[in-house]
Amino acid sequence: MNKVIGILAGSLRKESFSKKISKAVLAMAPQGFKFRTISLADLPIYNQDFDDDNEVPPAITLFREEMAKVDGILFITPEYNRSVPALLKNALDVGSRPYGESVWNSKPAAIFSNSPGNLSGFGANHHLRQSLVFLNVPTMQQPEVYLHKVHELFDENGNLNEGSTKELLQKAVDAYIIWFKRNAA
Repeated sequence: MNKVIGILAGSLRKESFSKKISKAVLAMAPQGFKFRTISLADLPIYNQDFDDDNEVPPAITLFREEMAKVDGILFITPEYNRSVPALLKNALDVGSRPYGESVWNSKPAAIFSNSPGNLSGFGANHHLRQSLVFLNVPTMQQPEVYLHKVHELFDENGNLNEGSTKELLQKAVDAYIIWFKRNAA
């Protein structure tokens, strides 16, 4: 039976670089694994009243159910103002509640950050790691994946160009699979 790895792209933009990277990574799943993109587009901003009043919006219920079915997670995130996009932070909050029922607990993860600038999403990568520590998500340390000048990495059809970045992503996916096998509950 295949292990399912959820891919979360931290951007909603139609031409999102994170979505394009996610698409490239989908094709890198090795035998015995299935990579699956999980949309964050319909998640409302988390409000604890949803759970306290037993009025959880269907989009949150669906997201929690989808995340409960994955065995591991690949976070592919841009950087917004030196931090994690609100969309991705909201997904962490939605999945961590109700208290004691977190869908994140013990699921091995990796973070691939990106930016059109030279800092490659370093701030987002490390802020995301802070939240994942609290959520008990073992997160791959090496190789670190920071993709700079991401706007130069795709062809006119939005496909990742052949070359060193594609090779880096494949090496990172391969390392993640080893990390996953070592850390899966």
